[in-house]
Amino acid sequence: MMRRLYGWLFGVIVGLAVAAFYAPVLGTARQDALELKPHAVVQHKPIDEMSGIARSRTYDGVFWVHNDSGDRARIFPIRLDGSVVIPPFVSRRDSSDRPEDPSVVYEGIHIEGAVNIDWEDIAIDGDTLYIADVGNNGNARRDLAVYVVKEPNPEATLQAHALKRVPVAYSDQKAFPGDEWHYDCEAVFVFRGKLYFITKHRAPRQLNTPETSANLYRLDTMHTDRVNFLTRVDSHDDLGGWVTAAAMSPDERVLAVLCQAPQQAIWLFERPARGDRFFSQGKARRIPIRNGKQCEAIEWIDNTRLVITNEQREVFIVPVAP
Repeated sequence: MMRRLYGWLFGVIVGLAVAAFYAPVLGTARQDALELKPHAVVQHKPIDEMSGIARSRTYDGVFWVHNDSGDRARIFPIRLDGSVVIPPFVSRRDSSDRPEDPSVVYEGIHIEGAVNIDWEDIAIDGDTLYIADVGNNGNARRDLAVYVVKEPNPEATLQAHALKRVPVAYSDQKAFPGDEWHYDCEAVFVFRGKLYFITKHRAPRQLNTPETSANLYRLDTMHTDRVNFLTRVDSHDDLGGWVTAAAMSPDERVLAVLCQAPQQAIWLFERPARGDRFFSQGKARRIPIRNGKQCEAIEWIDNTRLVITNEQREVFIVPVAP
């Protein structure tokens, strides 16, 4: 009898240990949160509300950023020290014929053929940029789109042309807005050559009331003459906050998801053994953070470090050991 009891207790303990290792961590004490400290501040005035960031694979040390809604259709190349990469030929002369400071007059790289209705994130695949005009605060937009742009040389041009505008919509949204406000998005990433979207949820008709669930969608077609309906592939019931950014690691082994409110945290989802159901089939790790203010963008520097930016122009570097 005692042997059976000990055996049962051992099985329970082992089971709980395994479950604790594999299950997503939903609660962490505030004192355990990682305090973000600015590594740099972007001083360039036209960059006033950074909403997305993507690391160039072609130009060493360059990260592409853009502003949120209301700005022109443009992107900016920055470095992790907060400096902006400005072509050497950028110069004007004032009324006294003196050269003006390029850091004052540089207005970024304009994307011809694009409009910034609500740009919320940017992703990169090789030398191709995907600019996601998918902000949808009121859940009523019917003109969501992704702009596809070949990456420009940041030191040699002031303009780039969108190769295509890809209209997108959620296959499960039937009304605009619907009863559920689950069709906003501020997070896109590339995995195995395809673009993915993570939704940001609100309580119905309440712009500033987060719901902490999220859905994961995949873009399977890239038509330009008709709407491309996103394929829903996974969901998460409770991330502790609404999603404001996401990025795939360079080796495509870990998906980083940034959550803002009510709890600020970074989630790390390991690639599942098969498929792309990161939320339900990948091992999960949660890193609570604090003092990040309005964090809106995340990207990998390499496979062990993340960069986060906020709308207050601050740049944070976060090591994430395996």
